[in-house]
Amino acid sequence: MKPVIKVENISKQYRLGEVGTGSIKDDFKRFRYRLMGKEDPFIKLGEANDRSKKSSSDYVWALRDINFELEQGDVLGIIGKNGAGKSTLLKILSRTTGPTTGSMKVKGRMASLLEVGTGFHPELSGRDNIFLNGAILGMRKKETMKKFDEIVHFSGVEGYIDTPVKRYSSGMYVRLAFAVAAHLEPEIMVVDEVLAVGDAEFQKKALAKMKQVAFSEGRTVIFVSHNMPAMRNLCNKGILLKNGNISFIGDIEKTVSAYLVSDQQSTQVAESIELSMNRTGSGSVTFADFYIENIYGERADRIVTGEDIVLVFKLKINQPNADEIDLGFSFEDEDDVPLGNLYSSFQDKFYNLKEGYHIVKCRLNHFPFAPGKIFVRGRIISNGEESDYLKDLLGILEVEMGDYYGTGSSGQRDWGAKCLFKGEWSQ
Repeated sequence: MKPVIKVENISKQYRLGEVGTGSIKDDFKRFRYRLMGKEDPFIKLGEANDRSKKSSSDYVWALRDINFELEQGDVLGIIGKNGAGKSTLLKILSRTTGPTTGSMKVKGRMASLLEVGTGFHPELSGRDNIFLNGAILGMRKKETMKKFDEIVHFSGVEGYIDTPVKRYSSGMYVRLAFAVAAHLEPEIMVVDEVLAVGDAEFQKKALAKMKQVAFSEGRTVIFVSHNMPAMRNLCNKGILLKNGNISFIGDIEKTVSAYLVSDQQSTQVAESIELSMNRTGSGSVTFADFYIENIYGERADRIVTGEDIVLVFKLKINQPNADEIDLGFSFEDEDDVPLGNLYSSFQDKFYNLKEGYHIVKCRLNHFPFAPGKIFVRGRIISNGEESDYLKDLLGILEVEMGDYYGTGSSGQRDWGAKCLFKGEWSQ
């Protein structure tokens, strides 16, 4: 089967802080080389797209040497941190911007849902924009008319369909834009993280529609999101972008795993929490170490659901005396979803700690989280100001299923639940 999308060696270069190359001299030089059939003289300039480092060049490669193919019915998830090049790639695929080098072949009509505001004329009503988008996709007015009622019903903006879309809220805008893109039968559908603007109910409906479009109607979908469960549920292929390059391409499960591994490596527990420089705050009180103990005071490597655990924080007081110390920690899952946080001030604070090292413990009874990895982050406030906010992880909890219910049942482990709880049943 021939691919419906074939991307070959696509790269995109930008000049930092300027439009074009930034000077008449450079623009003329680029134009002159093009007339002579020579390579762009600025192609060899520029650095990788790494936002965490200060660039020493005026040029940056937002994308570099991107290659992949998609067949009809494929659902591709594009994953990466903010600034990795995901939106730039979607703009090139949607032809709203051109690549600096490389080529792309697309077979079929494409509907794109990028950032809010793309594709709609603000002065036109919702009704007019539906027909305008149908015409852009090459559909006859009669074809669009057949889909009109379905589009309006799906979007849920019936009461505003004859109102100019410039008066729509961002949520209404996204609802109508997605409904148009999904129902006007393009062969290829491109959807950016813009769905995050909608409410939870609409996101669920939109993901279900994309699944129907791909698996029931055999259309190709390209989807960008930071929602890893949605990626796993919807996509069959994945691309992991890192600093504008393809870091991994393949099965979506392996792509998500590669993203989580690379994410963990960049935010991994510091070899020495005490010596880490990746932190902010006044430094009057700082984290020096962190580990887990069981109820017998033994250092534990793993946690079993339903058992009591003790979080142990080693603090370093870097001044003669520290007062009103408020120690906080938070739990996140492998998809960076917050699971909960606790500050000592919710119950009490620590007072008059002398200079040196101190151990602070927090016991959590009947640990309620499901099996998997839980990331621990920490923050200290002293005398009302931030004293230490460690950007590295304090620790990673490895959680295994135990007899949480006290009945020998492990519950429905395949339902994706994050938190376990018991009920008091009566008849």
